[in-house]
Amino acid sequence: MIRKIINKILNKRQIDIHKLVLTGDLYAVHKRDGKVVKDHGKIAQNVVTDTGVAFLVDAWQNSVELETMKYHGVGTGAGAELPANTALNVECTTQTVPDNTRATGTLAEGAANIFRTVGTVTFNENAAITEWGLFSQAAVGGGAMWDRALFAAINVIGASADSIVFTYDLTVTSGG
Repeated sequence: MIRKIINKILNKRQIDIHKLVLTGDLYAVHKRDGKVVKDHGKIAQNVVTDTGVAFLVDAWQNSVELETMKYHGVGTGAGAELPANTALNVECTTQTVPDNTRATGTLAEGAANIFRTVGTVTFNENAAITEWGLFSQAAVGGGAMWDRALFAAINVIGASADSIVFTYDLTVTSGG
């Protein structure tokens, strides 16, 4: 699917972008000592950012590598999700293991038209996690943010080595 789109662009054929649909879904599972505390299911959908779109265009021009978009950042902020967002509202720094580092997600195909990344964020301090973002850099405070999501607080306990497993599915639907 994506290869078809890239080939059309490279061949300078026009694409009716109004038919191309990108849908991002975020799922979360809260774990304590390796056991499921709660499977939250789908917790958010779709706020692909302007910087995420620009990153995709840059990847088509081979100036960045799309596969670096795999780092799962979390935070405790509550600011509105907007396409103009470039960072999480209040990203966790010392609450995660290791400090100031985003979880590295796996890269997979959920189906022929679904990009999937799964990242496990482990905590060493108590926090009420309310926001998530997918980034192109592991270090907190940098990189391009592809998507941002807000959700009801998931309360983690650092002393119990709580973790949240985030699964992000980006479904690309063609117009036929």
